[in-house]
Amino acid sequence: MSENLNDPVESLDEATCWELLRTASLGRIAVSFQGEPEIYPINFIAVDGRLLIRTTQGTKLLKLTINEKVALETDSVGQHTAWSVIVKGTARVVESQDEIFEAEQLPLHPLIPTIKYVWVEVTPTEVSGRRFELGPEPERY
Repeated sequence: MSENLNDPVESLDEATCWELLRTASLGRIAVSFQGEPEIYPINFIAVDGRLLIRTTQGTKLLKLTINEKVALETDSVGQHTAWSVIVKGTARVVESQDEIFEAEQLPLHPLIPTIKYVWVEVTPTEVSGRRFELGPEPERY
């Protein structure tokens, strides 16, 4: 519930945002490439104050590595409430064998039948979120 009883939008603190991130696995990652925004659906896992993504060689990985600044959004819509969390940060390809081994122990698997052997880590610089009470549009008068 929001602080203002008439306001159906509640700003979430960072701890609550991380709780929600840990329950999510599907989101969208936004990158900027040659001055143009791009958004890709991704599956991810939130662990130890960072996000890990599995991908493969291709356009998305290229764009993630050329401009390391990214934004990731995930959300959920229920019957009475919805929420959205946005993470802004930097992305890097995980290259050390120890980090790759550690990442491969996590329960993150591709959602589609493809082999995704490249790990990308997003280190947050900002985490924010909102929860929304759902309902009909109020009367105007």
